[in-house]
Amino acid sequence: MLEVFSFSFNAVAPILLLAVAGYIIKLTKLFDDSFFKKCNTMVFKVFLPILLFKNVYDIKSISEINVSALFYCVAVILILCLIGYLSAKLFSQHRAQKGVINQCTFRSNYAIIGIPLAESLGSAQALAFAGVLSAVSIPLFNVLAVMILSHYSDKNTNPDIKSTLKSAAKNPLIRGVGLGIIVLIIRSFIPLDEAGQLVFSVKNDLPFIYEAVSNLAKVASPLALVVLGARFDFAAVKSLIKPISSAVVLRLVVAPLVGVGGAVLLDILGVLDFTATEYPGIIALFSTPVAVSSAVMVSEIGGDEQLAGQLVVWTSILSVFSMFAVVFIMKSAAFI
Repeated sequence: MLEVFSFSFNAVAPILLLAVAGYIIKLTKLFDDSFFKKCNTMVFKVFLPILLFKNVYDIKSISEINVSALFYCVAVILILCLIGYLSAKLFSQHRAQKGVINQCTFRSNYAIIGIPLAESLGSAQALAFAGVLSAVSIPLFNVLAVMILSHYSDKNTNPDIKSTLKSAAKNPLIRGVGLGIIVLIIRSFIPLDEAGQLVFSVKNDLPFIYEAVSNLAKVASPLALVVLGARFDFAAVKSLIKPISSAVVLRLVVAPLVGVGGAVLLDILGVLDFTATEYPGIIALFSTPVAVSSAVMVSEIGGDEQLAGQLVVWTSILSVFSMFAVVFIMKSAAFI
């Protein structure tokens, strides 16, 4: 279990250190807030979509996937979205905060922390399931986030379904995942050679393109975290203590209980069949902190940017303990 705790800490610590680096850069006053805001936009519109595209492109196999487990995860995300929607009304009276609290409830840092966590907890088959799960969950996260944030945004005070869906379709993160899925579909029609390998792939036959895309993808998370730290304001914690506390509990306590606990319950009752192939992905999806890109999206669509940034930081800090608790329990009960 010490190894599990060490992994959880090592997965989260770099996030915190990069945010600290951004805050230190802010203190030097080398750059003003407008510079960091432009960097934020660049991360959202360029680097994060490339990262998500690469995550989907790197999925090796979609065969022998437990489809019922995918449907279960989608259903839980929708349930958490509803819980977040109702909880936001209870814990905040400010319109700009409600969408941020709601988003924090259902949207995890699956791309950056979740997939490596699933890989650490499971086998190659578990990683394959986690990869396919990313192609399902990440678009859903982003569609729901666009809908919720647009609903509460002052930039779009009277949103209808058509305009909300149109905004979702234009979202760079969704486009990144969508392009990745298109490439996967095209790849399924490429014949195999005698060794069972694709006769052509960008990764093997055009490695310079794959390497360039990989390098651009690597920029996304570090830059997003540095910008987040640069725009972080400790003075805002006191005034936001109630929404921060409620959102952290929703993300790190309620989401794992519903997502992971629900899977265990249905498994024990024999309603659904989950194995060590699916549990690592389920744990990673519902036990990780709120996505770094959630703060970027709030900045772009509208909402309380201070609260969104605070939630990324505090859920990341406290997730070291919550992830350890979930993994410890699941490992002790021999589910993973």
